[in-house]
Amino acid sequence: MLDTATVLQALSTIVDPDFKKDIVELGFVRDLKIEDGVVSFTIRLTTPACPIKDQFKRQAEEAVGALPGVKEVRVTMDAAPAVEVSTGLPGVAHIVAVIAGKGGVGKSTTAVNLAVALMQMGAKVGLFDADAFGPNTPRMLGVRGVPLRTQGGKIVPIEAQGIKLVSIGSAIPEDQPVVWRGSLQHGFVRDFTQKTEWGELDYLIVDMPPGTGDIPLSVMQLLPLSGALVVGTPQEVALEDVRRGVTMLKKMNVNLLGFVENMSYLICPNCGEEIDVFGKGGMDTFAKTFGAPVLARIPMDVNIRKGSDAGLPAAFQEGPVADAYKELAAAVVQRVAVVEKENPPKAAGVPQTSAGGNQPFLNVPKKN
Repeated sequence: MLDTATVLQALSTIVDPDFKKDIVELGFVRDLKIEDGVVSFTIRLTTPACPIKDQFKRQAEEAVGALPGVKEVRVTMDAAPAVEVSTGLPGVAHIVAVIAGKGGVGKSTTAVNLAVALMQMGAKVGLFDADAFGPNTPRMLGVRGVPLRTQGGKIVPIEAQGIKLVSIGSAIPEDQPVVWRGSLQHGFVRDFTQKTEWGELDYLIVDMPPGTGDIPLSVMQLLPLSGALVVGTPQEVALEDVRRGVTMLKKMNVNLLGFVENMSYLICPNCGEEIDVFGKGGMDTFAKTFGAPVLARIPMDVNIRKGSDAGLPAAFQEGPVADAYKELAAAVVQRVAVVEKENPPKAAGVPQTSAGGNQPFLNVPKKN
């Protein structure tokens, strides 16, 4: 007899590889209906960017379609966070920081391409360029010179190739340096996150400035991060700074999602051989030491540089580099789902300002 219990039993053979439980036990199966041999239900995953959502749908159709009496299977795919977390930003589900212990390792390039890859997977994505002293994301996303505006007392993100972008680089003249003391840096993070009309976002990616200074600390104090990924290159000098970044995350109780080994190798254009320009294996040692995976190894490739300069990130292109960024996005999605369930994010707490407080320091023009 075709009934609800029989259908759920068939669906219980589908196991989520991240949570190690079947989709019925996890509560993913919703709105199950059976009528004249037509079985319809919704599979509600933890994110619209789930890398195996098509596999889940196919498995569900096959499992239920094989039951006696089933004439048709109608599967609707949906998404909602596994753990409801108040990020402090209405409509924003997950906040992921991209950090580096030192500059020059490709952190901003990684943040931009991660945002693009997540968007390509079906997620709604925002990018907060918190690297105030080197805001390069407007150029990388092809909106250099497009001004940031406000409307109704809120900052309106720039729509950049499907990404909602907020960057100090879109609010000041290109030749103007940012010279701020600590209190202004904290105010910058507060205003550019909490006073921005982000709308509905599945992921807000935060491109941190390099190092362990005021802005990274303010981000972790003000925003409950889902987690952070640490970008580095394989050579020992860079890995020393990776360790400092991980230590900062631990002290601030921020989930370590994993590591990105950037400039991991160079593919010789003549012979096709992989050349370990900056060494090999260092990031693997960190992964074992800190119990977090290497999420992706991004090769050195001229197309990454060309894409960043031209405002067309490499993740939009075809080939091994784009594949590496897609691999990174899929790994981040999986890690966020797992670590949020184990250790729900929370802000570290906001330090008190001095008497009188700090007034907003940036006069962003109003949107016409």
